[in-house]
Amino acid sequence: MPDHPTYPSGLRLAGRRVLVVGGGHVSQRRVPALISAGADVLLVSPQVTPAIEGMVGAGELTWRAGPFEEDDLDGAWYAIAATDDAAVNRAVGAACEVRRIFCVRADDASEASAWTPATAHLDGLTVAVLGNREPRRSAALRDAIMQAVVDGRVDQTDRPQQTAGVVLVGGGPGDPALISVAGQRALMQADVVVADRLAPRELLGDLRPDVELLDVAKLPRGRSAQQEEINRLIVQHALAGKRVVRFKGGDSFVFGRGYEEVIACREAGVPVTVIPGLTSPVAVPALVGIPVTHRGVAHEFTVVSGHLPPGHPESLTHWPSVAGLRGTLVLMMAVQNAAAISAALVGGGRAATTPVAVICDGSMPGERTVLSSLGELEHDLERHAVRPPAIIVVGEVVAVAHPGHYT
Repeated sequence: MPDHPTYPSGLRLAGRRVLVVGGGHVSQRRVPALISAGADVLLVSPQVTPAIEGMVGAGELTWRAGPFEEDDLDGAWYAIAATDDAAVNRAVGAACEVRRIFCVRADDASEASAWTPATAHLDGLTVAVLGNREPRRSAALRDAIMQAVVDGRVDQTDRPQQTAGVVLVGGGPGDPALISVAGQRALMQADVVVADRLAPRELLGDLRPDVELLDVAKLPRGRSAQQEEINRLIVQHALAGKRVVRFKGGDSFVFGRGYEEVIACREAGVPVTVIPGLTSPVAVPALVGIPVTHRGVAHEFTVVSGHLPPGHPESLTHWPSVAGLRGTLVLMMAVQNAAAISAALVGGGRAATTPVAVICDGSMPGERTVLSSLGELEHDLERHAVRPPAIIVVGEVVAVAHPGHYT
């Protein structure tokens, strides 16, 4: 029989029975997409992986423990033979052929009646690539197509009109490579981008030429007045029919005042969605090799804003309680008040020898880490000329990451 090209088709499997034979890692990779498509999945196998067992326990699919029987195909629209036994897979394929059910053979695509493409989804579109039994080549081409779309090198000229509204995008700690795919996609689809000084600057150079960029770092000084103006701008442009991206560093909901913007949009009747960013108090220590938790060392970590010193009448932090914690403490916006904070922690019972790491310009080209202790923090900040932005990590996890410094 000549090797004819495949005929591509999109299957609508919602509510329809799909049989998966085999409970190993191949099935573990295939089943989630079937569940996402709404399929009624019956999996047949004597054993399954722990991940599949978890899906069964969550009620996402049905598992019949045992070998394949032809009756398992009753009511099925589609089947996947994914065991490590070629004879079983061949039997599944033969039974499907008799019943006119398309069947994927994970072990031998040449004997299958259907192939699984490398797929990706974007804005209601599905990109599917089928190679001639070359899954790696298919996946590579799929990834290249999706990256070209995300980067704006392939324009969706016929895409539906984007819904006006506001999208809050967290850009991560600063390195443009650390933004999420969803966040980068939102930037490429924006009509207006409202950015602050901590948002990854390099990504702004990739915006379409017609995108209006508003730099809110140039707004009048004063946090309250500035935030009110940002709220006004994003609402104004959204009500004018624009798709607005409010682009921030880190995560919009972690000391980012993002929820104030959500409230402003809701009060104005503007649709608003949130795309979280990598949270700097966790991501930045990780980037320099410091875990905020470690087995046997820290069972909790606490993130505290240090923009107000202990004892300030507007501070909402109860520093004696913070000092009494035994886990990791991550201080944000605390360089200016570090001396007062370290004194409050030591005064509240934390040892002056507690290891401290100060991470400056985390994820950026000028990134550096200053190692210190609570008792020496004020001196070391001055000696190393530490300036914001910096994240201060307090706790034994610093010694775990730098054992030679604290022995």
